[in-house]
Amino acid sequence: MYIIVGGGGKVGYYLAKTLINEGHEVLVIEKDKRKCAFIAEELGSVAMRGDACEASSLAEGGANRADVVVAVTGDDEDNLVICQVAKQRFGVPRTIARINNPKNEHIFKLLGIDVTVSHTDLILSQIEQEIPAHPLVHLLKLRHGDLEIIEGTVSERSRALRRPLRDLPLPDDCIISLVVRNGKVIIPTGQVTLEPGDEVIALTKTESEAALRQLLLG
Repeated sequence: MYIIVGGGGKVGYYLAKTLINEGHEVLVIEKDKRKCAFIAEELGSVAMRGDACEASSLAEGGANRADVVVAVTGDDEDNLVICQVAKQRFGVPRTIARINNPKNEHIFKLLGIDVTVSHTDLILSQIEQEIPAHPLVHLLKLRHGDLEIIEGTVSERSRALRRPLRDLPLPDDCIISLVVRNGKVIIPTGQVTLEPGDEVIALTKTESEAALRQLLLG
């Protein structure tokens, strides 16, 4: 694959290094002369001095044949522009953007960026998994349909206690996929009831997470 990396900071450098080691053709576009020189010294002739936000730099870098463009500068606005120009001007099949402020993710999605990566969300996800008392842990966020797979522990205050699953007032776009009780897996049929301490794995729309939390935690 031919991959263009917009931004030659630490993230761009290590990303390029890994991709090269995996056998991909890589070009890093970076404005800073010293960063370009460092990348060239360490990785070879894979760095081009230029502004990846500009169509002229992307054209010079061969964006018309790129399989992927990854924007990893420290500026969300620049990353958005890089991906939009790559997709709209050069028809790059896949664009990936680093997001520094998680609040900007929705905007990136609306504007057609294929994949967004937020360091804040990744770190938060790891922290959540290390806190047993955390009410709902995000296991996976699905790209299509704004869906999430989450895990929660039923509390003693839950309105769902000892009620058949078929009778629970679950949101229409929420499905309880698995129940784990004392280490044993229970397939959640309609007659299964929930007990305090049960671990529940559910598929839900992001917008319905609050309603699910209220139901399970009370």
